[in-house]
Formats: sequence, C-alpha cells, structure tokens
Amino acid sequence: MKRYQYIDLFCGCGGLSLGFEQAGFIPRAGIDFKESAINTYRKHFKNAKAICVDISSMDEERIKKELGDLSKIDVIIGGPPCQGFSNANKNFVEEDDPRNKLFFEFMKFVDLAQPSVVVIENVPQIITKNNGYAKKRITEIFEERKYNVINAILDASDYGVPQKRMRNFFIITKGVSFDVSRIVKNHEKITVKEAIGELYEFENQDKNSEVVLKYPPVTEYQRYLRASDGIVKNHDIHYPAEIQQKRISYVPQGGNWKDVPEELWETKRTQKTGRKNRHSSAYKRLKEDDVSVTIDAGNQHSNYYHPIYNRIPTVREAARIQSFPDDFVFEGTMTEQYLQVGNAVPPLLAKCIAMAIKEHLQNEEENN
Repeated sequence: MKRYQYIDLFCGCGGLSLGFEQAGFIPRAGIDFKESAINTYRKHFKNAKAICVDISSMDEERIKKELGDLSKIDVIIGGPPCQGFSNANKNFVEEDDPRNKLFFEFMKFVDLAQPSVVVIENVPQIITKNNGYAKKRITEIFEERKYNVINAILDASDYGVPQKRMRNFFIITKGVSFDVSRIVKNHEKITVKEAIGELYEFENQDKNSEVVLKYPPVTEYQRYLRASDGIVKNHDIHYPAEIQQKRISYVPQGGNWKDVPEELWETKRTQKTGRKNRHSSAYKRLKEDDVSVTIDAGNQHSNYYHPIYNRIPTVREAARIQSFPDDFVFEGTMTEQYLQVGNAVPPLLAKCIAMAIKEHLQNEEENN
C-alpha cells in the first residue's frame, strides 16, 4: 500500500507532523524560523529535512535545491498566518500586506508541488473575523487553483487529547471534497489525572535524579505516552514566588483567581480594579477528573496551575496534556520548550485528521 509523503511548513517542534507520521505518512521536510523548534523537529524526524529559515527568503530555485522533486509530495500541512485578510484592506494589494506575506509564501510551495491535499491550521476566530472575510479569500485563492475547500473547527478533547483546545482546520483537496465526518472522534474523554497523575511521585525527588516510571501503565493513554525505557525528560519542577504559591494554595481544583483572599493582591489599586479586570482563566487550577484548559505557550506567565501542587505544570506535564509521548524530547531553554509545546497542534488530534485524509486519498485512487 502506498505511503503518502508530506512537508510541514511553519512546523514548530512537529506536533502536526507527529500526528501525520503516526497515521503512516512519510515526512519529507519541516520548515520553521525558530532554531530551538527546528532542533526538536530534527531530533524526532530523522528522515525528513529540517530547515531553519525564514520561509520568505526561499525563492523557487532554493526550494527545489533544498527539497528536490516536489511532484512526489502528496500533502502540504502547516499553520501560515492569515490575519492580513480583511475587507478593510480592499484598497491595497493583499500580497503586499506584511501579515499576508507568509500565507502567499505558503502558496508558493502549493503551486510548485501541486499536492492532492493541503491542511491549514489556525485559530477559530479566522472563520468569523470581519464577517468571515479571511475564510472567503482563502477559499477563493484555492478554488482559483481548482481545489475544493472545507473547514472544521475541532475540539482536541473529542479526539483523545486531555485538553479543551479549539482549532480551525482548512482541509483542501483536488477532486472530491473532503468529508469531515471521516474524522473519527474518541468518545471517551481523557482526564488530567490520567495524563499526569503518574508523575506525582517525583515531586520531591532530587533534581539531579533521573525520572523513570517503573510501574506498568494502567490505561491505554498512559501506554501511549510511555517511553520504552520509562524515562521521562523535560520534567524540571520549578515553584513560583512565595506570594504566588500562597495565592494559588487557596484555589480549589477548577477554581480561579476569585478564590484568592482579597488581602493577597499586592496593592489597594489591584484589590479594587485588578480583580474585576482579571480573566476567568487567571490562577485557574486544573481539575484531575476533567480535561485541561487550553495549554498556552507561556512559562511563568501561564494562567493555569497544577491540580495538586502550587505551581504551573512542567514542560513534560504540559506535553502529556498536549498528547506528546514521553520519548518526544524538547530542545532549547525552558522558555523555548514551553513555547514549542504550547504552539503545537496536539499530535493525537493531528493523527485523527491524517487518518481521515489517508482514507480519502485511498478512495480517490481506487475510484480513478
């Protein structure tokens, strides 16, 4: 059976790529301008070409030199910025809007490769902003190239990821339109405790000691996460300032800043206005028996806290909530690692999409 090939543009550390690889696709290349993210990508996709470059600096000649024959690419995936599409910009050439530049760089690869499928991931707001103008223009741009465009806003928690995370996916195909109902949901919700509970025992372990899980996994999700040697990397535990720990100590699971006593906010001004201005996600404590809130790209500035301990989740805990297995190790500084995890598409969500696309491609081949 044919194994389909893909390239990942704006690949980050490779969450989208990992899901496609898990579904049996072959990664040919990942391109991103962040060095730490590309180092992580290179570590895990050894047969793909990992290129650290500003994509706008790659002209047609360099693309062909770096990637070779693009006619064998079946799928292009990635998350190009699309914020520049606005009906307020009608007096300008949209290619000249710097916010659109990267989208049209993405299109350069599409025009060269002519893939059977293109997947574009972005925030859900892209569909409704400016009365859906961005969606309209993206659809027009691809329809001009004889592609069919559909979009779906998916919640990662419906696809085996222990996290409520809404993302929009454009799934763009040659030939028959993609059927979103092919993306199979996981009807069993995975909880925060299932994702990170087996790491609790290492809370007070010596920082220089290796974290090794010695007991067999209990659930299917834990089996998926577990490295073959049981070693857990990127689990460096850091506690915030004492005042922060004190504040969060008052917050029950599922609670937020409203549970913090008034006198623990720094100033009278903060007490009077800061509480009112805070978002409900501030000082949010995760619930063990529920899915997580959306994992963000923060570090000490994250808005969510561990369900048991008075600290934010470690990089590894955040990665497990994002559905990265333990053998997926993140490179760079801790801040860079948090960015990589928070910016990624959850691999298990990506796998569900990729499995449906594979079925679509196989059906197209059988019918032609």
